[in-house]
Amino acid sequence: MTVDDRSQSAQRRYWRRNLRLIGVLLLIWSVVSFVLVWYARELSFDFFGWPFSFYMAAQGSLLVYLVLVVVYARLMNRLDRDIEVHQDAP
Repeated sequence: MTVDDRSQSAQRRYWRRNLRLIGVLLLIWSVVSFVLVWYARELSFDFFGWPFSFYMAAQGSLLVYLVLVVVYARLMNRLDRDIEVHQDAP
C-alpha cells in the first residue's frame, strides 16, 4: 500500500465518521425541534415552575442546540487528532 493509498483511505475514513456524527446530531436536533415540542402539550407537568411545553420551546431546545455544537466541536477535534488531519493556519 503506497502513501497515497493510505492517505485516501484515511480521508475516506475521516469523511465516513464525520457523516455518521452529523447524522446522529441531526437526528437529535430533529427530535428536539419537532417531536419533543409537538408532543410536549400531552406531557402536562411543571418543569422549573413552567409548563413543560413552554420550557422546551423557550429554553430547553436552545440549551440542547448549544450542547450539540459543543459535542460536535469536541468530537471533530478528537477525530482530527486520531486521523492526524492537519490544517494550516492562515
